[in-house]
Amino acid sequence: MAEKKGFFAEFKEFALKGNVMDMAVGVIIGAAFGNIVTALTDSFINPLIQAITGSTAEDGGVKIGGSFTINGAEFNYGNFISAVVNFLIIALILFCIIKAVNKAMEIGKKKEEEKPAEPPKEEVLLTEIRDLLKERK
Repeated sequence: MAEKKGFFAEFKEFALKGNVMDMAVGVIIGAAFGNIVTALTDSFINPLIQAITGSTAEDGGVKIGGSFTINGAEFNYGNFISAVVNFLIIALILFCIIKAVNKAMEIGKKKEEEKPAEPPKEEVLLTEIRDLLKERK
């Protein structure tokens, strides 16, 4: 009969598995990296958008770049451009990191020698029949 594990023993086994720990580290690094990218866009890209669109932030508000108004509704396209740039930077960096990790994983693996392909069943049967016929002679 299998032993029953306690709740905490099962949780400890789950939490200390490699994949869960790797995922936790990834989430933490991702959040920190997101802050770096946000700082980059706030400090460099948003002023560039403001220079291109010719508008400025209003009294420390969240307005970035340009906006337009239709029937009293204000559309702030500068914030949208900033969010898209944030996303593209993060996606590009993560893509490069994943490619580097995959490359490192390939290098770390020892290439297994390829086993010769097994002959088809028909060939095996014909070989057995041939051997049996040789034995009869």
